Amino acid sequence: MRSTSRPALREPSYFVLAALLGGPLHGYAVIKRVTELSDERVTLAAGSLYSVIDRLLGEGLITADGEEIVNGRARRYYRLTDEGYHVLAEEADRLARAARVVMDRLPQGGSPQGSARPSIGRIRPA
Repeated sequence: MRSTSRPALREPSYFVLAALLGGPLHGYAVIKRVTELSDERVTLAAGSLYSVIDRLLGEGLITADGEEIVNGRARRYYRLTDEGYHVLAEEADRLARAARVVMDRLPQGGSPQGSARPSIGRIRPA
Protein backbone atom coordinates (compact mmCIF):
# COMPACT_ATOMS: atom_id res chain seq x y z
CA MET A 1 0.00 0.00 0.00
CA ARG A 2 1.06 3.58 -0.59
CA SER A 3 2.18 5.20 2.61
CA THR A 4 1.34 8.64 1.25
CA SER A 5 -1.55 10.05 -0.72
CA ARG A 6 0.64 11.51 -3.45
CA PRO A 7 -0.42 10.99 -7.08
CA ALA A 8 1.43 8.57 -9.33
CA LEU A 9 4.69 9.87 -10.76
CA ARG A 10 4.69 11.03 -14.35
CA GLU A 11 6.93 8.91 -16.56
CA PRO A 12 9.67 11.56 -16.97
CA SER A 13 9.84 12.09 -13.19
CA TYR A 14 9.92 8.34 -12.59
CA PHE A 15 12.86 7.87 -14.94
CA VAL A 16 14.77 10.90 -13.62
CA LEU A 17 14.51 9.45 -10.12
CA ALA A 18 15.51 6.02 -11.46
CA ALA A 19 18.53 7.57 -13.21
CA LEU A 20 19.71 8.95 -9.88
CA LEU A 21 19.57 5.57 -8.12
CA GLY A 22 23.17 4.98 -9.20
CA GLY A 23 24.37 8.16 -7.53
CA PRO A 24 24.62 11.87 -8.34
CA LEU A 25 24.52 12.93 -11.99
CA HIS A 26 24.65 16.24 -13.84
CA GLY A 27 21.87 17.29 -16.19
CA TYR A 28 23.24 15.93 -19.47
CA ALA A 29 24.11 12.60 -17.83
CA VAL A 30 20.54 12.41 -16.48
CA ILE A 31 19.18 12.94 -20.00
CA LYS A 32 21.36 10.14 -21.39
CA ARG A 33 20.54 7.77 -18.51
CA VAL A 34 16.78 8.40 -18.79
CA THR A 35 16.90 7.62 -22.51
CA GLU A 36 18.83 4.43 -21.79
CA LEU A 37 16.66 3.24 -18.89
CA SER A 38 13.43 3.87 -20.79
CA ASP A 39 14.62 2.05 -23.92
CA GLU A 40 14.40 5.42 -25.71
CA ARG A 41 10.68 5.86 -24.89
CA VAL A 42 11.46 8.94 -22.80
CA THR A 43 13.79 11.48 -24.38
CA LEU A 44 14.13 14.73 -22.50
CA ALA A 45 15.18 18.02 -24.01
CA ALA A 46 17.18 20.25 -21.65
CA GLY A 47 14.19 22.51 -20.96
CA SER A 48 11.95 19.55 -20.15
CA LEU A 49 14.59 18.03 -17.89
CA TYR A 50 15.01 21.21 -15.87
CA SER A 51 11.23 21.54 -15.46
CA VAL A 52 11.18 18.01 -14.03
CA ILE A 53 14.23 18.76 -11.87
CA ASP A 54 12.65 21.97 -10.53
CA ARG A 55 9.48 20.05 -9.62
CA LEU A 56 11.44 17.20 -7.94
CA LEU A 57 13.59 19.72 -6.03
CA GLY A 58 10.45 21.51 -4.85
CA GLU A 59 8.92 18.23 -3.66
CA GLY A 60 12.10 17.31 -1.80
CA LEU A 61 12.64 14.16 -3.88
CA ILE A 62 16.07 15.24 -5.14
CA THR A 63 18.65 17.75 -3.98
CA ALA A 64 21.58 19.55 -5.56
CA ASP A 65 24.82 17.71 -4.80
CA GLY A 66 27.61 20.04 -5.78
CA GLU A 67 28.79 21.86 -8.84
CA GLU A 68 31.91 21.90 -10.96
CA ILE A 69 33.16 24.01 -13.85
CA VAL A 70 33.83 22.06 -17.04
CA ASN A 71 35.03 23.94 -20.13
CA GLY A 72 33.99 27.20 -18.51
CA ARG A 73 30.43 26.03 -17.80
CA ALA A 74 28.87 25.17 -14.47
CA ARG A 75 27.79 21.56 -14.15
CA ARG A 76 25.36 20.98 -11.27
CA TYR A 77 24.90 17.50 -9.86
CA TYR A 78 21.66 16.10 -8.41
CA ARG A 79 21.01 13.15 -6.14
CA LEU A 80 18.02 11.34 -4.64
CA THR A 81 16.90 12.23 -1.16
CA ASP A 82 15.68 9.54 1.22
CA GLU A 83 12.13 10.67 0.44
CA GLY A 84 12.84 10.44 -3.29
CA TYR A 85 14.15 6.91 -2.87
CA HIS A 86 11.02 5.85 -0.95
CA VAL A 87 8.64 7.52 -3.41
CA LEU A 88 10.43 5.83 -6.33
CA ALA A 89 10.34 2.43 -4.59
CA GLU A 90 6.60 2.81 -3.86
CA GLU A 91 5.90 3.81 -7.45
CA ALA A 92 7.92 0.86 -8.82
CA ASP A 93 5.93 -1.46 -6.54
CA ARG A 94 2.63 0.08 -7.68
CA LEU A 95 3.58 -0.34 -11.34
CA ALA A 96 4.72 -3.94 -10.77
CA ARG A 97 1.41 -4.81 -9.07
CA ALA A 98 -0.55 -3.15 -11.88
CA ALA A 99 1.44 -5.09 -14.48
CA ARG A 100 0.83 -8.36 -12.60
CA VAL A 101 -2.93 -7.79 -12.78
CA VAL A 102 -2.68 -7.93 -16.57
CA MET A 103 0.14 -10.45 -16.92
CA ASP A 104 -1.65 -12.96 -14.68
CA ARG A 105 -4.72 -12.73 -16.89
CA LEU A 106 -3.12 -12.90 -20.33
CA PRO A 107 -3.81 -16.15 -22.17
CA GLN A 108 -0.85 -18.52 -22.48
CA GLY A 109 -0.92 -18.46 -26.30
CA GLY A 110 -0.36 -14.74 -26.43
CA SER A 111 -3.65 -13.86 -28.12
CA PRO A 112 -7.15 -13.46 -26.72
CA GLN A 113 -9.65 -16.29 -26.97
CA GLY A 114 -12.62 -15.69 -29.26
CA SER A 115 -15.13 -15.78 -26.41
CA ALA A 116 -13.19 -13.19 -24.44
CA ARG A 117 -13.35 -10.55 -27.15
CA PRO A 118 -16.08 -7.94 -26.87
CA SER A 119 -18.63 -7.85 -29.66
CA ILE A 120 -19.47 -4.17 -29.34
CA GLY A 121 -19.70 -2.46 -32.69
CA ARG A 122 -19.77 -5.65 -34.79
CA ILE A 123 -22.31 -5.98 -37.55
CA ARG A 124 -24.17 -9.28 -37.50
CA PRO A 125 -25.11 -10.88 -40.80
CA ALA A 126 -28.83 -10.82 -41.62
